Parts: sequence; C-alpha cells; structure tokens
Amino acid sequence: MTRTNHPFTEVVIEADCWDAEGSAEVTVLRAIEAAAEAIDADTGEAELAVMLTDDDHIRQLNTSFRGKDKPTNVLSFPATQPEAMADGAPRMLGDIAIAYQTVRREADDEGKPFTHHLSHLAVHGFLHLVGYDHETDQEADEMEDAERAILARLGIPDPYAGQDRVS
Repeated sequence: MTRTNHPFTEVVIEADCWDAEGSAEVTVLRAIEAAAEAIDADTGEAELAVMLTDDDHIRQLNTSFRGKDKPTNVLSFPATQPEAMADGAPRMLGDIAIAYQTVRREADDEGKPFTHHLSHLAVHGFLHLVGYDHETDQEADEMEDAERAILARLGIPDPYAGQDRVS
C-alpha cells in the first residue's frame, strides 16, 4: 500500500441517524486530509479513527471522560504513544467522535450548510489530536487561525465570523 503524507483515517458510522447525510464520510475524509496537508505535521504514517455517532453515545463519552453530563458536538481522544513502537507499526494519532443531532442543530441554528459545520468539527478534532488546544486565549487564537486557513482551502467561510469567544 502506498502512503501519502496524510494519515490513514477510518470513518466508522456508528449511528443510523447519519444515513440522512450520505456524504458525511467523504466530507470528514476531505477535511482531515486538508488539515494534515495545511499544518504539515508528520502524520503520513499515522492512523486515526472518526466515529460518527449520536447525542446519546457522545453524552456517555462526555460524562465518562470529561465529567460533563451532556451531549457535545465533537470529542477528541489523543492516543498515548508507547515508548517503543514495533518496526513498521503506524503511530496512532487517536480517535474523534462527532454527534449527529448536535451538529445538525448547530448548523441549522447558525444558518450554515451541514457539510461546512461537519468539516469544521472534523478539522477541530484533528487539530486536538496533533497538539492544538484552546484553554487560553492565545491557544484559542492559534487554533482558530489554523481552522480558518484549513477551511478556506476547502472553500468554507470563516466559521467564527460574527461570533464572540465564549470563555
């Protein structure tokens, strides 16, 4: 198998509600590829998984891993890297989970195409896997700038235009 400088991404559609969005898998793969290319991270031999799920499942994950008993749009789980990798074994970047109902509601509320919002969340999740965060204003500015640049490559307008940052 020939590898590019893009991570191998597996998209798992875990919830039937995603059937309404036939292009979801392609949208996610395109967004991850654009993100990997834009930030020029060493992700070519890495792997990640994206689970397209529903609000009930992401609520369980959010409760278990973040102590927040509510659904959210996207969660990222960066992989812990072993001290020694087996020869030829790909590096695991981690996992991303995206909840359909929350993504649909947010896209509708914000008047954005569903695929644009899904792309944004896939990019956001990927950036968390490669070390970006938004705990401080400076980190948030850096992450949002990266998201804007990546989404612009995909022809998607600035997702933060007209929004105030919520601390």
